[in-house]
Amino acid sequence: MVFSSIVFLFYFLAPVLVLYYIVPKRFRNIVLFAASLVFYAWGEPIYVLLMLFSALFNYVCGIVIGGVKNKKAALIVNVAVNIGILVYFKYTNFLLSWVGGLFPNGAPALNIILPIGISFYTFQALSYTIDVYRGKTKVQKSFIAFGLYLALFPQLIAGPIVRYSDVARQLKRRAVTGRSFMMGFSRFCAGLCKKVIIANGAGKLWTMISGYDHSGLSAAMAWLGVIAFTIQIYFDFSGYSDMAIGLGRMFGFRFLENFNYPYISRSVTEFWRRWHMSLGTWFREYVYIPLGGNRVSRSRMYFNIFVVWMLTGLWHGASWNFVIWGLYYAVILVIEKTFLKKPLSKLPVLSNIYTMFLVMIGWAIFAVEDLGGMLQYIGAMFNFGYGGFGERDFLYNLTSYSGLLIAAAVIASGVPKLIYDALLGRRFERVKYIAAVLGFVICVAYLVDDTFNPFLYFRF
Repeated sequence: MVFSSIVFLFYFLAPVLVLYYIVPKRFRNIVLFAASLVFYAWGEPIYVLLMLFSALFNYVCGIVIGGVKNKKAALIVNVAVNIGILVYFKYTNFLLSWVGGLFPNGAPALNIILPIGISFYTFQALSYTIDVYRGKTKVQKSFIAFGLYLALFPQLIAGPIVRYSDVARQLKRRAVTGRSFMMGFSRFCAGLCKKVIIANGAGKLWTMISGYDHSGLSAAMAWLGVIAFTIQIYFDFSGYSDMAIGLGRMFGFRFLENFNYPYISRSVTEFWRRWHMSLGTWFREYVYIPLGGNRVSRSRMYFNIFVVWMLTGLWHGASWNFVIWGLYYAVILVIEKTFLKKPLSKLPVLSNIYTMFLVMIGWAIFAVEDLGGMLQYIGAMFNFGYGGFGERDFLYNLTSYSGLLIAAAVIASGVPKLIYDALLGRRFERVKYIAAVLGFVICVAYLVDDTFNPFLYFRF
C-alpha cells in the first residue's frame, strides 16, 4: 500500500484517523500499532510475521542489554541477528549469483523476496539497542510502545529513519491541536503533490528514455534522461518524507527533517548533509564515529569514509552498481576534503554547477543496475557512442516536458518557500490550508486517471 493511492487515502487512512481520535488516549498506541501491522500486511501478509519477530526480539534484547552485566555480549548477539536477517533477505540472491558465476554449473537460485522496508526498520531497531547499550536511552518496558516505534506506518516503508531517542517521550504522551493537525495535513498534501504531479511526470520521461537502446542514445537525450531521473528521485523520496512527516504530525509525532534542498549544494559534501539526512545521521552515529571518524590519522579517516560509503551503497541495493555508486562518492568526498574545500567555498555558482554535474553522473550509476547498460548510458552522456548530440525525438521530449522540468527546478531551488516565509508566513496559514485542499483534490484526480505510480525507495 502506497501513500499516493486511493486505497490508502480513503479506505485506510480515513478510518484509522477516525478510530484513533474516538478511542480514549490510553488505547491510541494500540490502535496505531494494529493499523501499522495491517498497513504492512496489505502487500506482503507473510512478512508481517517477520516484522513482529523483529519487534519482539529487539524489545527483549533492549531489556536484556539494559539489565545484564555483560552488555557487550548481548549487544553483539542483537547486532548479529539483525544484520543476519537483513543480509539473508536482501543479499543472498546477489551473493549466490556472484558466487555462481565463478563455477561452471553456477549456484542454485533461491529467489528470496525482499520484505518492503526491511532496511529502514532494521536500522531503527539497531539504533534503539545500541543507544540502550550506550546508556543514551532508557529501556522501553511496553511492547506495544516499542512495536509502534518500529512499525509506525507513516515512516515504516521508506523512512525517514527515526531514532528511538527522538520519539521516546512521544510514545508515552503526545497531543494534537487543530492547528498542528492542519499543519500535518498541509505537509502531507505538499508531499503528495511532489510525488503525484512532479515525480510521476519526470518518471515517465526517464522510463521512456531509459528504455531506449543505450548504445544509440544521443548525448542530449542521455542528459535529458538523467535530468528527469534527478528530478524523479528527489521529488519521489522527499515527497514521501514530507508525507511521512505530515502523517506523523496528524497523529501527534514530530519526525526530524529528511531533506533540506540538496540540489542547491555547493559541494558534494554539502549535498550529502542535505540529502536523506536520517540515513547520513545513522551512519555517522553508528559506523563512522565508532570507527574513529575524523579524529584519527588522515589515512585512517579515508579508510573510514570508504567503509561508510561502501555500506551506504550496499544499503541501497544488492547490485554492483550500488557498490560502484558508493565508492564513487567516497572518492569524491576524499578529494573534496583534501583539495577542494576552500576553492569551492569561493566559487558559489561554479561550485553548484560542479556539484550537480557530479550528482547527475552519480544518479546515472544509481539508476541503471546492469553494469554494461550503465557504462553505455554514461558513454552516451559524453557522446562516446554513435547517437550524436541531439535529434528530433530529443527536441520533442524537451518541449513536451519543459514546463514540468522548469517547475521542478524552481521548487527544488527553495525559492518558493523563501518567498512564502518572507511575505506570508504564519499570518496567512489559511491560504496554505486552502492550497493543501486544492492540491489534494488535484492529486486524487491524477490518481483516478493515471496508473503510473512507482515509489523508488520501496526496493530499499
